[in-house]
Amino acid sequence: MAEISTKPYLLRAIYEWCTDSGFTPYIAVKVDGGTTVPMEYVRKGEIILNISYGATSGLKMDNDAIHFRARFNGVSREIYIPVHNVLAIYANENGQGMAFEVGAVPEADEQSSGASVESAPAAPALSAVPSKGVDSPVVADAPPTVPGGDDEPPKKGGRPTLTRIK
Repeated sequence: MAEISTKPYLLRAIYEWCTDSGFTPYIAVKVDGGTTVPMEYVRKGEIILNISYGATSGLKMDNDAIHFRARFNGVSREIYIPVHNVLAIYANENGQGMAFEVGAVPEADEQSSGASVESAPAAPALSAVPSKGVDSPVVADAPPTVPGGDDEPPKKGGRPTLTRIK
């Protein structure tokens, strides 16, 4: 029997925690041929989506995919995201949530698409998103380092953002 991924269960749990706490759940998604999202909002192969009750219609989070309808610039669009393409889910208000590594397409999908399977993909690795609480020291004058260094420096103040660290 194939091992069942914990990722869709964790996504649903963080979504439920966000809504129960009064936070707005957002997901970061790696966009590829298997995703159906408005391409005009994709930046660097990724898109951030508000998946709150008020922003979506017919949200369904299955073990294989997340699908819903949402309005973009007043136009209703059908959104389809394979679970393995979700990079993170977090509360927009405080940035707390969970990040995932997006690896190769799951083995079952590769076999059904006719692609050759050289090795079994690794299970998604999880990493905690640190909260900005009392327990985590913050150095005020030192800017955070971003791997790769090609991104813009983080903005001070305003809305919280999710920083992916590889």
